Amino acid sequence: MKLYYSPGACSLSPHIALLEAGIPHDTVKVDLKAKKLADGGDFLKVNPKGQVPVLVLDDGEQLTEGPVIVQAIADKAADKKLAPPCGSMERYHLQEWLNFLTSELHKNFSPLFQPALSDDAKGFFRDRLAGKFKYVDEKLAGKDYLMGTFSVADGYLYVMLRWADGMKLDLSALKNLAAYKARMAARPKVQEALKSEGLA
Repeated sequence: MKLYYSPGACSLSPHIALLEAGIPHDTVKVDLKAKKLADGGDFLKVNPKGQVPVLVLDDGEQLTEGPVIVQAIADKAADKKLAPPCGSMERYHLQEWLNFLTSELHKNFSPLFQPALSDDAKGFFRDRLAGKFKYVDEKLAGKDYLMGTFSVADGYLYVMLRWADGMKLDLSALKNLAAYKARMAARPKVQEALKSEGLA
C-alpha cells in the first residue's frame, strides 16, 4: 500500500491506522500548497481534489477521504480489531463517530486555516469547535477511547486535538479529553507516525 500524506494534516489519521494495523506500506510526502510530490511530480494527477490522504492499494485501486480509508485499513487487518465487524451495530456507531469527526470537527477547523477570513468570523468557528469538543469530552466519561477500546476513529480525534493545540483553542477545562490525548500520545504506533512525519 502507499499513503500520500502531508505532515500533521488529516492524513496522519490513516498513517496511525496503517501502523496500528501492522500493514506494510510506503509513504509519499505531498506539498499541499504547491500540489507537488517530493520528487516534483504533480499531485493533482494522483488526486484531482488536491487533498490528502490518498491510499493506493496493492492492486492499484485508489481511495480518498479519511473516514473511508481508515475503515478499509481496519478491514484489511480484521484480526487487529481496529473497527467492529461490518454490518454490526457497533460498526454503525464507529461510522457515526467518523462522520461526526469529519463534518463537525474537521470541517469547522477549515476556516481557521484561511488567512483571508476575519478574526470575528474565525471566532464564530472557534466557539463552534469548543461546543463540539465539549460534547466529545462528555462522551469520553469513564472510557479510555471513543468506542471503549481503541479504534480507527481515535487516530482521527487525536489529529483534531493536535490541530486544537496549533490553533491555541483552550480545552483545558475538558479533563476527559486531556487524559485521552495523553493516552493517545503514549501509544507506540502514534509516536512512530509522529516521528515518521517529522512531528515528534
